[in-house]
Amino acid sequence: MWNLPNLLTVCRFFLIPVYLLVFEAGYIRTAFLILLLAGMTDVLDGYIARKQKLVTQLGSMLDPLADKMMMITVILSLVFSKMISWEAAVAMFLRDVGMIVGSAIFHFRGKQTVPANAMGKLTTVLYYVAILLIIFKLPYANAYLWFVIIVSFVTSTIYIFQFYFLNKKGNEVPIDTQKPNL
Repeated sequence: MWNLPNLLTVCRFFLIPVYLLVFEAGYIRTAFLILLLAGMTDVLDGYIARKQKLVTQLGSMLDPLADKMMMITVILSLVFSKMISWEAAVAMFLRDVGMIVGSAIFHFRGKQTVPANAMGKLTTVLYYVAILLIIFKLPYANAYLWFVIIVSFVTSTIYIFQFYFLNKKGNEVPIDTQKPNL
């Protein structure tokens, strides 16, 4: 259960308060580097887990949760520092919380969940680019952020349709064998 990929995921949880402390101290660009470090550990833990066949139920649950918690923390830090609008923050927050809650509900009802796909990974990369543009106060950063928010809702809609068709025939799996996408 406590293998290297899972330990890397746990490290991401510890990076959340580090990010906040650095951001609040006014070192916003350094905070972005901490966010990038969290993103790199996400890529690394997934790669190691698949390559070494170390995928666990614990990792499948904690990995997306760590990602969403970090993103929600970043969203809140940006909105409280007035770098993004409340409307943008609410849209991003609702989407992420909706994905977490929805996935958990379906998981505990024994429904199959949709694993992360290329669209979801692309959306994550686009969010990182948007945050970079915002932190460096580049032109059109907020317009680009709204573009990414729209893409994220399209991606979520695709996940919902995939979930529907995956479970359409009542395909249910035992709770302990699922890998939810949060």
